[in-house]
Parts: sequence; structure tokens; C-alpha cells
Amino acid sequence: SMETILQITAATRELYIKFLNDISLEDLGKIPSGFNNSIWWNIAHVAVTQQLLVYGLSGLEPHMSKSFIDNYRKGTAPVKAPTLEEVETLKSALKELIVRTKEDVQKGIFSTYNPYVTSAGVTLNNVSDAMAFNLVHEGIHIGAIIALKKALKG
Repeated sequence: SMETILQITAATRELYIKFLNDISLEDLGKIPSGFNNSIWWNIAHVAVTQQLLVYGLSGLEPHMSKSFIDNYRKGTAPVKAPTLEEVETLKSALKELIVRTKEDVQKGIFSTYNPYVTSAGVTLNNVSDAMAFNLVHEGIHIGAIIALKKALKG
């Protein structure tokens, strides 16, 4: 159910918050050789993608700034290392945006959806599909972060 998907997403977000708590600012921004992006980019990208899949494709305004979305959406590359303030803001957003999504689902604000074919060739037809696919996407990026952490240890 959507409720279960949201619960699992909230739990997954705790892993991302733990990465932000445990990894130094310097390491969050580093791009090891052989990689295209940083741990920071992966985490920011996940937050942005959920907003675009759920709100953007429903024709609603995402709850993140356009500039942040433009820096971390699909197809972007890392610009710079994060500041402490940016890390704290993202930690809050990772939690709050899922709470907000749950509230908005309960309010029934997602009445239309623009079907979207993902890079995996899956067609998303509604917000429920979007949140299910979003979990897969978040899992992929946890794997990427674990690989980046190993590479940083050298």
C-alpha cells in the first residue's frame, strides 16, 4: 500500500541522514577517480527526484527551490562541495518532504498525473507508481554512496 511505501521511504531516508551525519563535509563533496559524482550529489539528487516524480509529474510545485532542483536533477553533475548549512537544510528536507508527501496523499491533492517512462523502461501512471519506483531509485543511490565511501577510504 501507499502507506507502507511511505513508511519504507521514511526509514530509507534515515540511512541518508546517517550518511550526512557521519561523513565529513570534505568527503561529502569529493569525487573519487572513476566516479562521476559525490556522496553529496547522490543525496541531494534523491531528494530532488522524489519531488519531481511526485509533485512535478502531478503538475504541482515541488517543495524545493528551483535552483536546488536544477543543480541536482537527473543529468546534472556536481558543482561544488556542500556547506554545513546546506547539509543541515537537506537533513531536515529528507524527513519533512516525506511527511509532507504523506499529508498531501491523505488530502487527495494528486488528482492528475503525467505518465512518465523511467530510464528502466517502467511507465509511472500515478503517484503510487511514482513512490514505488522512487524506493528503487533511492536504493540504487544508497548502493552508489556505499561504493563512493569505499573508494574514499582508498
